[in-house]
Amino acid sequence: MTRERELTVARQVALEAGARLKNLLGRINQITHKGEIDLVTEADLQSEKLILEALSRHFPEDVFLTEETGQHGAASPRVWLIDPLDGTVNFAHELPFFAVSIALQVQGQTMLGVVYSPCIQELFEATKGSGAFLNQKLLTVSKTNKLIDSLLATGFPYTMHQNPGDAMQRFHNLTVRSQGIRRIGSAAMDLCYVAAGRFAGYWEQDLKPWDTAAGALLVEEAGGLVTDFNGNPFTPYLKTVAASNSFIHEDMLAALRV
Repeated sequence: MTRERELTVARQVALEAGARLKNLLGRINQITHKGEIDLVTEADLQSEKLILEALSRHFPEDVFLTEETGQHGAASPRVWLIDPLDGTVNFAHELPFFAVSIALQVQGQTMLGVVYSPCIQELFEATKGSGAFLNQKLLTVSKTNKLIDSLLATGFPYTMHQNPGDAMQRFHNLTVRSQGIRRIGSAAMDLCYVAAGRFAGYWEQDLKPWDTAAGALLVEEAGGLVTDFNGNPFTPYLKTVAASNSFIHEDMLAALRV
């Protein structure tokens, strides 16, 4: 079944929300804390409102699960997972590495994903079975087949201050086994960069469904592999994610065991 209409709408909504975020960058007056280092800004809320209004206008029978305001709509096999601003801490500090992430799941399976990075003007999109694209150019994962030759990415959970143990051990394990580690501060962008072949692999723990749903589909559609830390098939409702070009996946998983 084609997802052309859903993709067209999601793409346009992501572009509009991204433009709103870019316009608000450096102009935020109100920042609140959901946790010690977990922030929410006016921009998160404005972007989420824009996305919700647009998607619900086009797909009024669907369910919408969003980062800031939770679930909207009655039960439906169609669920939109929305992160209106992935990389809020970056945004709050005026770093240009943040994105809008929108995914559609049908009966629990992710069918499309759109991630837009407005400052860099990169639009990533994928529909299941049809490939992954960056600004309409087909993506493929990297061909790096050795962990020591791999540039990797990660992020740290918001609970790092209270319990850094496992996360820091995993970071150490992969730092000494890889060519290098980068931390961009946006799970959606990290996954897209794996899909684009920029990173050979990425891992993170304690994420939410809206963080990973779109990006994970992009990795898979670009020829990569996404699992949890134990190698189980990935869904965005799992607590851990390991994504790679597939060639280094087993070595990554071995390093993640602590």
